[in-house]
Amino acid sequence: MLPRRRARRAKVAIRSGIRHSRRSLRPVGALDRRITEAVGDLPPNRGDAALLHLTRSANHSWLWFAAASLLAGLGTRRTRRGAVRGIFGIALASFAANAVAKPLVPRRRPAADLLPPYRSLPERPTSSSFPSGHSASAFAFAVGVGLEGPRAGALLAPLAATVAYSRIHVGVHWTSDVAVGSALGAGAALLTQRWLPRRPSDEAIARPWLDAPALVDGEGLSMMVNMGSGRPGVDPAEEIAAALPKARVVRLEEGDDLLDKLVETASLPGTRALGIAGGDGSVAAAARVAEDMGLPLAVMPAGTLNHFGRDVGVYDLQEVVDATGAGEAVAVDVGELRAYTTSLGPEGGARQVFVNTASFGGYPDMVRLREKWEKRWGKWPAASAALVAVLWTARPVRCRIDGRETSVWMLFVGNGPYAPSGMTPAYRPRLDTGLLEVRYLRADRRFSRARAIGGLLAGTLGHIRTYVEHTAETLDVELLDGPLQVATDGEVMVAGDRLTFSVAEVKVPVYRRDESRWPERTPAW
Repeated sequence: MLPRRRARRAKVAIRSGIRHSRRSLRPVGALDRRITEAVGDLPPNRGDAALLHLTRSANHSWLWFAAASLLAGLGTRRTRRGAVRGIFGIALASFAANAVAKPLVPRRRPAADLLPPYRSLPERPTSSSFPSGHSASAFAFAVGVGLEGPRAGALLAPLAATVAYSRIHVGVHWTSDVAVGSALGAGAALLTQRWLPRRPSDEAIARPWLDAPALVDGEGLSMMVNMGSGRPGVDPAEEIAAALPKARVVRLEEGDDLLDKLVETASLPGTRALGIAGGDGSVAAAARVAEDMGLPLAVMPAGTLNHFGRDVGVYDLQEVVDATGAGEAVAVDVGELRAYTTSLGPEGGARQVFVNTASFGGYPDMVRLREKWEKRWGKWPAASAALVAVLWTARPVRCRIDGRETSVWMLFVGNGPYAPSGMTPAYRPRLDTGLLEVRYLRADRRFSRARAIGGLLAGTLGHIRTYVEHTAETLDVELLDGPLQVATDGEVMVAGDRLTFSVAEVKVPVYRRDESRWPERTPAW
C-alpha cells in the first residue's frame, strides 16, 4: 500500500505544480495575445507578402542551408568553419525544440481569426506552438556563424530576427514562443563549442627566431615542389617561380626518392634556406633534412589537409613571400620516433621525424576515415563519426607504456600539447613546448568500448576513466603481441614492437610572417 500512496501523492504534486505554473504564466499569455492583436491591426503593406515568402523559405532550414553553401563557397577559413558550426547548431536546436520541448509543452497556436486572411499562413502547422522551431534554427545558425566570423554573424543577425518575427506576423506563433525559441537556438550554437572548439587565433604561439636570413624575391631559397600535390590542373612550381623569381625550384617527380631529392635540393650552392611545397608527409621529411643541415625551413602548404601549415599560420604562397622576404621565422619543435624490433635492438631501428602526430592501433584508421568523410561533413563531425566507426570494430592492443602493462584501443602522440581535451585533437596552442602529448583509450576495463563511444557522443570523452591524457618529454612503448605499423603525420611509415617517442633537441626555424606587421592582410571574415 505504501508505494501506491507515494505514487498518488506524486501525481497530486505534479498536477498542483502544473496548475501553479499555468496561473503564473497567465500574464505572459495575456501579453502574447495583445501583441498578436496589435500585429493583426497593422495596415496592409508590401512587407506582408515578403514575410510570407521568407517564413516559407525557412521551412526545414532550407534558407540556412543555402546561406551555409554561400559561406562555404566564399573560400575563407572562417566562413567555412562558421558554416559547419551553424549547421551543427541547427541540428542541436531542432532536436531540442521539435523532439524535446514541443512534446513536453503542448500549446495551442494563435487563433486564425486574430489576423487578416491575406497575412495568415495558409498551411498552418499542427504541432505545439511552443517553442518556435524556425526561430531556434535561425538564431542557432546566425550565432554559430558569428562565433567564427563576427562580421558574417552581424550580417546574418537581422535576417534571423526577421525570420523569427515573421512567425508572429503570419500568425503561427505567440511572441513568447519566438523569444524562447531564439534563446534556445543561441544556446545550442554556444553548446557546439563542446564538440567543435573555437580556435582563439589562426596560428599557434612560438618564439621568434631572430637569425633567419631575409631572402628577398627568394634569393638563397632552394624550394622542392612535390608535383603530386596542389590543385588539379595547376603547376605549383610555376606559381612559386613567378612569386619568388630568385629562388631555385626543384621538382619532385613520380618515382623520385623524397629524402634524396630534399638532400639534393638543400645541397645546392648558395642555399641559405630549404623550402618545401607539399603535404604534411613532405613537410616532415623536409624538417628532418633542415634539422640535419642546420637550415631554416619555408613551408608552402600544398597537400590535402596541411595541418602543420595551419598550426604554424602559413596558409598560402603570399605569406611565404612576405615571411622569407622579411626574414621572419619562429622556432618549432620536431618530434622523433625510433621504432625497432626487440630481437635486433635499438641499432636495427629507424629514426622517423614527425611534425604533427604519430599513432597506432585504431587511430590511423580513424584518420583515414575522417579524411574520406570531412569534405562532405566537415572536419569535426567526420572525426567523431570516424572514431565511433573505428571503436565499433577495433581490437585491443596489448602493450607496456613506460613500464606499465595495459591494453589500448588506440594511442596518439602529438608533437606538442593539442587542444581540446579528448580523442579528436584539433590544433596546437604552442609549437615550442619541448613536450609530447600522449592520449590513449584503455581497453582493459569493463565496457570500455561502450563508455568511450558514449563519452564521445556526449562530448565528455576527456572525462571518462578509460581515457588517458598527459604530457611527457619521452614515451616508451613495448608492443606485447608483436610489431605494429605506426602512422606519422597521417602516413604509415614504420613498424616495430618497441617504440620510443621524444622531441628533438634542436628546434627548426620555420618562416612565418609577423601578422602585427601585416594588419591589412588579416582575413576580414
